[in-house]
Amino acid sequence: MQKSPRLPQGQHLVQNFPVLDLGFQPDFNPSAWKLRVYGEVEKPLEFSYQDILKMPKSYLSADFHCVTSWSRFDVKWAGVKFLDFLKIVKPTSKAKYAIFECADDYTTNVILDEIKKDNVILAYELESKPLPKEHGWPLRPIIPILYGWKSAKFLNGIKFGSKDESGYWEIRGYHNHGDPWKEERFS
Repeated sequence: MQKSPRLPQGQHLVQNFPVLDLGFQPDFNPSAWKLRVYGEVEKPLEFSYQDILKMPKSYLSADFHCVTSWSRFDVKWAGVKFLDFLKIVKPTSKAKYAIFECADDYTTNVILDEIKKDNVILAYELESKPLPKEHGWPLRPIIPILYGWKSAKFLNGIKFGSKDESGYWEIRGYHNHGDPWKEERFS
């Protein structure tokens, strides 16, 4: 069987959408949830869920590649284009990394240039419905060029930094970058 050029080496295609997390799916209260943005930004900001929903909405259909070797094609997301979000939060010239912080105490690090792409969004919808709990409600970044662990679930903070900070899986031996086309699974 010939592999699709869309399917990275070592991956297999699935039709379902497996659920992987740290064993804890935090509750979400839309009236109390906040997204904290701080670090190397012009000024620290905090956004409510309603603030996020009022931002220009973008749609993305993208392939999703999990480090555990499964991939799913054409996953439909909606949310805020990360490029639009950056115009609001205004990282300083010192910002080189984004550290995604989550309600389950999960973190992951991403090179800022990797998320300054037209196909990276902060998703609050999956398949035209609000992002379900098991897939990371209320908000998660979607970064199609990286393995799924970099698209952190249950997002509630983004720290922009001048220095890299390894996240949950990175300090446990996962690759710091996570490119599925280079099979950057482990350090």
